Amino acid sequence: MNLPNKLTITRIILVPILILIYMFPYTTFGINMPVYHILNANISLVNIIIFIIFAVASLTDYFDGQIARKSKLITTFGKFADPIADKLLINTIFLLLASDGTISIIIPIIMISRDTIVDAIRLVAANKQVVIAAKYLGKLKTVTQMISVIFLLLNDFPFSIIHLPVGQIMVWVACIISVVSGIDYFMDSKDMLTESM
Repeated sequence: MNLPNKLTITRIILVPILILIYMFPYTTFGINMPVYHILNANISLVNIIIFIIFAVASLTDYFDGQIARKSKLITTFGKFADPIADKLLINTIFLLLASDGTISIIIPIIMISRDTIVDAIRLVAANKQVVIAAKYLGKLKTVTQMISVIFLLLNDFPFSIIHLPVGQIMVWVACIISVVSGIDYFMDSKDMLTESM
């Protein structure tokens, strides 16, 4: 197994670790996780750990793509597993944030629905030997999702000092871009989908 695929698998393995750390019943076991007050932001140690793991996982996403392209190590497994690892990571974080009311559950529902529809379109395209390349809106969606996760985990630090809810703003921006991106994929593939019916 080559290095890019190992990095992809590492990203997948980090997902259940994120869930365990975020959902672990610390108080039940008498563990008091500290909360740090920095620039009007209350940031728990749990969120700091999740942020670090998320940052490491996001870096593996960047490097596995760079290494695969530069060293010509693109494989069928990599093409299949890399987008799955990305969606597992980001959607898991959003579901965890929704589970404790940090964000509305509507957000991950919309984003997961969009991803499912786009994946279905890609599957139909693959059966017709048509490759649907990643689009600008899709990449913008990913960037805004990652930015929103960072600010949500860090409780809007450093913008907390002016009480600006950057995390909430960015997650709704990401949600809107997600919907627009999904519609864009659908409209571009409408003729192909109609032929398949």
